[in-house]
Amino acid sequence: MDERVVSSEVSNFDEQFEQSLRPQNLVQYIGQQKVKDNLKIFIEAARMREESLDHVLLYGPPGLGKTTLAAVIANEMNVQIRMTSGPAIERPGDLAAIVSSLEPGDVLFIDEIHRLPRAIEEVLYPAMEDFCLDIVVGKGPAARSVRLDLPPFTLVGATTRAGALSAPLRDRFGVLLRLEYYDELSLTEIVCRSAVLFDVNIDKIAAREIARRSRGTPRVANRLLKRVRDYAQVIGDGDITLEMAQAALELLQVDPLGLDHIDHKLISTMIERFRGGPVGLDTIAASIGEESMTIEDVYEPYLMQIGFIQRTPRGRLATTLAYEHFGYPLPSQT
Repeated sequence: MDERVVSSEVSNFDEQFEQSLRPQNLVQYIGQQKVKDNLKIFIEAARMREESLDHVLLYGPPGLGKTTLAAVIANEMNVQIRMTSGPAIERPGDLAAIVSSLEPGDVLFIDEIHRLPRAIEEVLYPAMEDFCLDIVVGKGPAARSVRLDLPPFTLVGATTRAGALSAPLRDRFGVLLRLEYYDELSLTEIVCRSAVLFDVNIDKIAAREIARRSRGTPRVANRLLKRVRDYAQVIGDGDITLEMAQAALELLQVDPLGLDHIDHKLISTMIERFRGGPVGLDTIAASIGEESMTIEDVYEPYLMQIGFIQRTPRGRLATTLAYEHFGYPLPSQT
């Protein structure tokens, strides 16, 4: 799969600079107002009772700030956070080593929690409910169960696929919060804040232009800002104006709706080769040289969100909006 500047998936490149951009508390955290309002109440109530916060499940599309919010929760509770991911926990012993090292009230953050092995989930249930671990020591007739008492802690799980979580695990979370795509105003504020941290001057209208092309995702907005900043430093005087931002984004092949060259290729293939569809997923994949799963999980969601593609029982269908955006005559006019 080609590297995409508008991809909401995290990359090694992102990890190098995202840490410096992450807000430290709920006041600094921009957007997701309903989520913040709920968290403020839950956190304040837990602090008043001097208890650990209920276990929290954060779900929603990638790039919206689930990891950042987990760190914010720990900071607001004035406790430490331990971060890991579902695929990294392969054996019950791995989980035991992590949770046994926690201090009372600490936050354990598990990213991609839907990818936890089922055997690990079974061990996690008593840890979440009773703050204890039942570990089997030895094999065969000599095997015995050992119960480890754990300090009260808060498990914060993050997932992009809440439906993939087993019902018993999902039911053990006391707080379920869905993160939504950001509006243009919130993204503009994020771009302006990041520009200050990057020590670069940016016009408010230029920040809004970057926000408009960021697919409602802060991670994409910050990535675009960083690359626009590079362009402004090399081509201009380092300041980001509207003209500078537009020129940089055109060079990056990101159009006003945040669509890149791969989106253009997918839509143009459907319209030019298959008259807009309906066309099967496998046929599209073979035509543009991509895997079906990549198209379905990575490319299609945003195109469906903005109404450019419809899924029908007969296949994918390009909509009137797609024809108009890309300048193709409607089928009835051909």
